[in-house]
Amino acid sequence: MDKTSELAGILSKFFKWNKARLTCFTHMLIALFIVRTVNLSEIALAMDTKAQVSSRYKQLQRFFKNFIFDYDEIARWVFWLFGMKGKKVYLAMDRTNWCWGKSGINVFTLSVICGNVAIPIFWQLLPKKGNSSFEEQRALITRFIRVFKKKNILGLLADREFGHGDLLRWLRKEDIPFYIRIKNGALVKENRKDKNAWAIKHAFSSLNNKEQSYLATTMTIYNNTLYVGAGRSEKGELMIVVTNQDPKEAINIYLKRWGIETLFSCLKGRGFHFEDTHMTRHERIAKLMVLLTIGFCWALKLGQCAVTKKVMRLKMKTFKDGKRPQKSIFRLGLDFIRETFINPSKLINNLGDVLSIFNRPLKNLEAFL
Repeated sequence: MDKTSELAGILSKFFKWNKARLTCFTHMLIALFIVRTVNLSEIALAMDTKAQVSSRYKQLQRFFKNFIFDYDEIARWVFWLFGMKGKKVYLAMDRTNWCWGKSGINVFTLSVICGNVAIPIFWQLLPKKGNSSFEEQRALITRFIRVFKKKNILGLLADREFGHGDLLRWLRKEDIPFYIRIKNGALVKENRKDKNAWAIKHAFSSLNNKEQSYLATTMTIYNNTLYVGAGRSEKGELMIVVTNQDPKEAINIYLKRWGIETLFSCLKGRGFHFEDTHMTRHERIAKLMVLLTIGFCWALKLGQCAVTKKVMRLKMKTFKDGKRPQKSIFRLGLDFIRETFINPSKLINNLGDVLSIFNRPLKNLEAFL
C-alpha cells in the first residue's frame, strides 16, 4: 500500500505545490511521526525511499533552503480543517525559545485556542533572545486581521510580557478585545487626574486561595483606562488581568491562554522535539514550523475524532468531574499515527482512518471547547 502517494494526493487538494516538493514533504511528514524528532538526520533515515540516506539528507536540506511557503495558505487550511472558518476565536500570543550552540532560537507565535490546546496560525523568528517588541507584536496580530478580519477575534490572550502600555493602547484604539496579565506591582490610579498611584495587588489583598474577583470600575494602568480582574490559585499565587471587556469572566477567559503552553510542549518534549533541530537560519526554522503545524493538526484532529467516534479503544481515568482518556487528545492521535506507520499489521486497517482526517473539516468544534 503506497501510503505516501495517498497522502500526497490528499494534500495536493489544499496546497498547490509541485509534485517533487509535495512528495518530499509527505515523506518528511510520515518520517516525523516515526522518529518523533525534527532532526533531519533522523528523518532522512526513516524516509521510505530507495535513495541513499546521504541523498535523502541532501534532499531535505535543499527543500528547506529553496522551497517558499505561502504562510497565509497554511493558516487558512488550519481554519478549514478545524471548522473555524468564519467563526470568532480566542487568540493566544507567546514565545518559545532555546539555544543551539551559540545561536538563540526565539519563535514568536500567534495561535488560535481550541479547547485545552492552541493551534499555531502565524509565527515569526525573532533576531534576539529576549522579549518581542511592540512593533513585532502588532505585526503578528495584523497578519491575522489581514487574513481573517478583526471581527473574528473574540479576545487576545497574553501573559505579563505583553502587559505594557503600547500594546494595550493600540488594542484599545483598534477595538480588539483582550485579556492580558500584568505584573502584580503595576502602578494604577483611580483616574488619570489622580496624583496618587499604588500597586494593583493591594486591591486584591483579601482574596483567598481559589477565589476570583474584579473591580466594578475602570482603573488607569500604564496610561490606559481598563477593567481589572484577579484570581488566586490553589497555592496562593495572585493573577491580575486587564481587559477592555466585562471583567466578570476575565480570569476564566485568560486561563484559556494555557493552551499555548500545551502547544509548545507538544511541539517539543511531549511530541516532535522541536529543540532537536540543528537549523539556525531563521527562514528555514520558519519553514520547519509548517511541517510541525501540519503534523500537530493531524495528530490533534485524529485524537479528537478517536474520542468522539471511538475509532480506538481508550483507557479511561476517573477524575472528580467524570472519566477522561488517560492520554491527551494530541498524544492519542500521535500514537495512533505512529503505530499505523511503524507496525505493518496495522497499516491496512488503520490507514483509512488516519488519512480521512484530511478530507473533511471538523464538524463538532464545540467538542474541544
